[in-house]
Amino acid sequence: MFEWFANTLRAYPEIAIFLSLALGYYFGSFTFRGLGLGAVTATLIAAVIIGQLGITISPPLKATFFLMFLFAIGYGVGPQFVRGIAKDGIPQAIFAVVVCLFCLGSAYFGAIFAGYDVGSAIGLYAGSQTISASMGLATDAINRLGLPADQTKTMLDAMPVAYAVTYIFGTVGSAIVLALIGPALLNIDLEAECKRYEEEHGGKSAAGGAGTAWHNYELRAYRVKEGGKIAGLKVTDAERLLPSERVFVERIRRGSQLIEATGDTVVQAGDIVAVAGRREVLVDLIGHAAEEVDDRELLAVPAGGVDVYVTSKDINGKTLAELASMPASRGVFLRKIVRGATATDIPILPNTKVHRGDILTLVGRNQDLAAATNAIGRADKQTDIADVAFIGAAIAIGALVGAIVYKIGSIPLTLSTSGGALISGLFFGWLRSVHPTFGRIPSSTVWFMNSVGLNVFIAVVGISSGPGFVAGLQQLGFSLFLWGIAVTTIPLVLAMYVGKYVFRFHPAILLGCCSGARTTTASLGMINDRAKSQIPGLGYTVTYAVGNTLLTIWGMVLVLLLA
Repeated sequence: MFEWFANTLRAYPEIAIFLSLALGYYFGSFTFRGLGLGAVTATLIAAVIIGQLGITISPPLKATFFLMFLFAIGYGVGPQFVRGIAKDGIPQAIFAVVVCLFCLGSAYFGAIFAGYDVGSAIGLYAGSQTISASMGLATDAINRLGLPADQTKTMLDAMPVAYAVTYIFGTVGSAIVLALIGPALLNIDLEAECKRYEEEHGGKSAAGGAGTAWHNYELRAYRVKEGGKIAGLKVTDAERLLPSERVFVERIRRGSQLIEATGDTVVQAGDIVAVAGRREVLVDLIGHAAEEVDDRELLAVPAGGVDVYVTSKDINGKTLAELASMPASRGVFLRKIVRGATATDIPILPNTKVHRGDILTLVGRNQDLAAATNAIGRADKQTDIADVAFIGAAIAIGALVGAIVYKIGSIPLTLSTSGGALISGLFFGWLRSVHPTFGRIPSSTVWFMNSVGLNVFIAVVGISSGPGFVAGLQQLGFSLFLWGIAVTTIPLVLAMYVGKYVFRFHPAILLGCCSGARTTTASLGMINDRAKSQIPGLGYTVTYAVGNTLLTIWGMVLVLLLA
């Protein structure tokens, strides 16, 4: 039975790939306190075990899925990457570059001192920095060194061995260093610093988290008394009586007539007005001074919610406080801001800036939502259809550009097809945030290209190198794991001190910046848990975009340095 199974996998290697994915995603889903192997490492281990059967896989398959993965990475972080290097996020972008140089340097010198060959060094780097994608660019670079075939194969086989050994601490250790050890090293109270940040930026402590001034609203009805403060006023003037709060007259009952309120509608004595705003404002401020009425017909205001993709250059870079004062924002409340490929939740504070590519979840009356959407960007309509023509053309263009070889003297320089696909993703991802009329790729499709594209590549690597994995692990031994600890920890510690004393980031976002520059999402989750706040996420998105790009490219650079 086993012999039949083994022969079947040898005859149909595609079955081995899907089996590796099934086992990898299943066992990679198990976590303990938010930490686990993850799908990539679990897939690699499963593929290595299956690879002991001696399965041969066609090389183009690996490259095809890797190009798809790299394009998805670039497409997802494009808006944040361009913004980071353009203007608003320059300090965070420069910080990410510095941290990436720390990561490259620690892996380079670690490999030199340990005496590892190029393949083991790349695996040490990729695993300790948890940047699996770097192995793809490194593979291209190793293949271009012009070494004998057996030497090239030895290097490529050593790569996943070193990666698997060092990845576990790369993931778990980075979270421990940043979330648990980091605050002690920096002598900061993370929870207190996040609260201070909220206070400095206009946040209000209320049930539901930071920035509830912009959501958690209710609609209540009040009767306007004879001689009341708002009697005879236009709606906009009545709303300005509470200048520090966002309250809106949505509808008016005048006798048997229901009137949809606009800014110019005049409120009369005896009217019953439907007012929207934060619950505490309606209850504590308005409720004590006005007679509340239970008018279900009046309160049945046609309302809804919409996700809006920010594209307007007039909106880009403005704070929520500035947006709240815009005429188009009247009657609209903000419930959520999502940013970047990692869909990071951004805290809702008056000084929080909105950028192109962000997705804002708005609620309010339908007519108010339409006006706000037109001013901000475009409704992010839910669809399962991806623009595959765009995907294919963009990857092809990037790969063609990357395939061009430039020679400086006798030294050939090239982005490689992999690097070209990554840069193409960055460009077209940014272009999509500016002109979202083409190139739509639903988030589920981006996830598939990103996750499955990488894991098919990893599965092929593991299956192909399986026979040499055990021998390599015996040769490198426990010292590799210790070197992995050093190469993981040193850049993170340096990053924290440089962020605090050189860049002088606010302590509330400093560790988020470190997590993003090292692209370690697991540590951001732990940091937010320790902080009991989403504030650290403000430092994550720009640094993640820059870090994810550079750390991937470093795989190729490290080969050139060591070769």
